[in-house]
Amino acid sequence: MPLSPDETLFWQYGIVHLNATILYTWGLMLMLTLGAWLITRRLSSGLTRSRWQNLLEIIVTTIMKQIEEVGLTHPQTYLGFLGTLFLFIASASLLTIVPGYQPPTGSLSTTVALALCVFVAVPLFGIAEQGWVNYLKSYVQPTFLMLPFNLISELSRTLALAVRLFGNMMSGAMIIAILLSITPFIFPIVMTLLGLLTGMVQAYIFSILAAVYIAAATQVRSRTTSPTAGDAA
Repeated sequence: MPLSPDETLFWQYGIVHLNATILYTWGLMLMLTLGAWLITRRLSSGLTRSRWQNLLEIIVTTIMKQIEEVGLTHPQTYLGFLGTLFLFIASASLLTIVPGYQPPTGSLSTTVALALCVFVAVPLFGIAEQGWVNYLKSYVQPTFLMLPFNLISELSRTLALAVRLFGNMMSGAMIIAILLSITPFIFPIVMTLLGLLTGMVQAYIFSILAAVYIAAATQVRSRTTSPTAGDAA
């Protein structure tokens, strides 16, 4: 059993290759896009609604509440980005029940790409909320000497996001592979269920951390200009 989807190669021509990471990532994106289109093409505002619409509304409402609890006062602004992160990671984990499927989040290249999305989104949301000048000022607060440390913090948390998700997903696959070689019947089923739970937890943690980083980027002004509010926090 390959420990990473990068190891499963389906096609190669010279330096161009198609491995399980690429195939399952694009397949997952296509599935989510098609599913969203099928559910939302006939939305109803009345009392009679489809089960899929009810499920979608529950998911959207839950995600918006979690975003608001982090401290973002307009959750609908960040719902598209944070909701997509959660659904992608959660769906990648849930589909492990399909025989032969390997979650793309078990590849470091995928987790790095997701972390880079957060790395780019955080300053974009911060600039949109505060403007260029006020956002860039946050990197030199309380003194200009903090600039290199703040930059290192931005890079290190991006690396931490990628490595945390990759490590948890790959370790789950490794444990299942070991138990499958020792006891091929009972334990792999139990570990698969635990792997689903771990995947859902990792999806929640990844998206919540992204929300926390965005909240910090969009609320720097209030912390730096209102000492009373900062002390109360």
